[in-house]
Amino acid sequence: MTHSALPRTLATLTFIAVTGLCASSFAQSSSSTPKAPSMTEQTADPFLWLEEVEGKRALDWVGTENKRSLDLLQADPRFARLNGQALTIVNATDRVPMPSFRAGAIDNFWQDQTAVRGLWRRTSLESYRSANPAWDTVLDIDALAKAEGANWVYKGANCLAPEERLCLVSLSDGGKDAVEVREFDAKAKSFVAGGFHLPAGKQQAVWIDQDTLLVGREWTAGNVTEPGYPYTIKRLKRGQALSEATEVFSGTKTDVGVWPGVIRDAEGRHVADYITRAVGFFDSEYYILTAKGPVRLPVPTQSSFQAYLDGEAVFTLEEAWTPKAGGQTFAQGALVSFDLAKAIADPASIQPSLIFAPNARQSIDGVGSTKTRLVFTLTTNVVGQIMSYGHGPKGWTGKALDLPAPATLGVVTASDRDDQLFVSATSFLMPTTLWLADAASGLTHEAKSAPARFDASGLVTEQFEATSKDGTKVPYFVVRRKDLAFDGKAPTLLYAYGGFQVSMSPAYSGLTGKLWLERGGVYVLANIRGGGEFGPAWHQAGLKTKRQVIYDDFAAVAEDLISRKITRRRHLGIQGGSNGGLLMGVELTQRPDLWNAVVIQVPLLDMLRYNRLLAGASWMAEYGDPADPVEGSFLQHLSPYHNLKAGVAYPEPFFVTSTKDDRVHPGHARKMAAKMQAMGLPFLYYENTDGGHAAAANLKETAKRVSLEMVYLSRKLMD
Repeated sequence: MTHSALPRTLATLTFIAVTGLCASSFAQSSSSTPKAPSMTEQTADPFLWLEEVEGKRALDWVGTENKRSLDLLQADPRFARLNGQALTIVNATDRVPMPSFRAGAIDNFWQDQTAVRGLWRRTSLESYRSANPAWDTVLDIDALAKAEGANWVYKGANCLAPEERLCLVSLSDGGKDAVEVREFDAKAKSFVAGGFHLPAGKQQAVWIDQDTLLVGREWTAGNVTEPGYPYTIKRLKRGQALSEATEVFSGTKTDVGVWPGVIRDAEGRHVADYITRAVGFFDSEYYILTAKGPVRLPVPTQSSFQAYLDGEAVFTLEEAWTPKAGGQTFAQGALVSFDLAKAIADPASIQPSLIFAPNARQSIDGVGSTKTRLVFTLTTNVVGQIMSYGHGPKGWTGKALDLPAPATLGVVTASDRDDQLFVSATSFLMPTTLWLADAASGLTHEAKSAPARFDASGLVTEQFEATSKDGTKVPYFVVRRKDLAFDGKAPTLLYAYGGFQVSMSPAYSGLTGKLWLERGGVYVLANIRGGGEFGPAWHQAGLKTKRQVIYDDFAAVAEDLISRKITRRRHLGIQGGSNGGLLMGVELTQRPDLWNAVVIQVPLLDMLRYNRLLAGASWMAEYGDPADPVEGSFLQHLSPYHNLKAGVAYPEPFFVTSTKDDRVHPGHARKMAAKMQAMGLPFLYYENTDGGHAAAANLKETAKRVSLEMVYLSRKLMD
């Protein structure tokens, strides 16, 4: 009933999620050195030297700009107070410890002011439900880092079912996506002497059995796709050197990447090994490895393998599908299944079954399974439900679980050993509550609730719609004081993401509440196109050369806020990270008349060179190919780095990035800031030397980053 592999879509943690900015589902290129520029490029771009991540000249520039900006922001009397409040919130010991069902117990990864790097710890379900669980430490990352003199950041553990004693622990240097993988005995609480050990790299490894792994990595120098991902999968036996592993599948260098996976049944027994071959970022082929060779499943390339239950392989569809054997056509966005054994034996004859087909204002997210039930999140107009479906002689039937509404709901973890699952419920003003549910009976019980981190008594949440340039209705949320004077003077922070079919939903943030809302700020979350709020069509409406609608949607929300007299340009600020950082860069250059503050986090900004930096080539399905005459022309028009103009009255932006970000190259932020500097345009800049794509490797760094951003926003929008 379980499968182990990397999902295909880019996931994001928003600003209000506190713990990070953006997390990609793909492992990225291990190289921090971009492809060598031509002489023409060097002449056209005088700031290419800033792409040398660890280059002395580049780091000297970073050091100078860091000092200038930090001296200014940290000298503001508000910084010490805000940073102190932020530290109190992120290090609070009464946070809800997010659970994970594992080995018949509950696991949790915990960080606070004493466990800075974090603890992998374990307790029983009964103890977890108590007020003071008795935690047993499995692995102390701080102690490990100290003992080895390393800057370890924990990146998770993949444990072998059903016992889940032997685990593959991933450790990152300073928060990079590149990880070192080591075999760990969770019962003995120690690394296995002579066990599996994969040197650092952008890789994926899954268990076949206790003596065998399926691994995708850079086996020899250059054995990666053009975006820098593995494309060769090998079977590695215990005791073998990497050079002795047996190849079982190979894609090509023109693929995005190739990933290994394992399917297991409800008892944890091995069912099949499978391969996800990403021929494009949103297009994948799925293969089952058999004794006769790989068998390709005849699903659309724009579909995602989600679960295995009762012999059925479950997929979501990002495009409509009419199976070759004929019969029903399944709509884009639907959840479907088919008999896996029959599909392997006779792929052309499969007859899928419909599980659920969302309407135009719905989307399916977070599909998982318990021992006997399929569970998934269904959102309707950005409000969630948790659905539980069972498979029987009459097909799939199910209903929604009885949980708080309206709220943002999500499956936190589901048990393979029974039908229990934990569900999180949250909203802008409701602290995260954890519910223990039985997917079969439908019974739900509140398990844990986080205390309030800010005074929400005088606040209200509203949902509005703005009309975009082409007439499309774009929903957005506003969190404000009930007694707000509609005079256009409210300091307002507008956030969005707008890409990769990633949905933005209301969520509680103690940091946003305490450091912004409680101080009189208004917070706005826009559900612009490019996201997944209304399924694949909402995302695909903004792909490649259609992307301008995303930026028009965002501007329309801003204009709607102004027309409602909630705020005006003097008091309106915007913020976004990663793809949302690109959004911020575009809005800075296209609509400088709308904003007085722009926080640009770990961004893409050079859209004519993005595909040559780290994993950028894998995102061409989203953004387009700079070398293509039509797409390149559009990107030239769009690229923030290339559309800065001297003499324009831009708002002073605040760039936030990380030296250790090996997903989105820090050169984007560096070059944009340096170009503004050369033009005599004002900006602030902060590059954390650790932290990876989250721009923070631990909670202390998170608190500092958020506090710096809040001081900047206060100076621009409140003063």
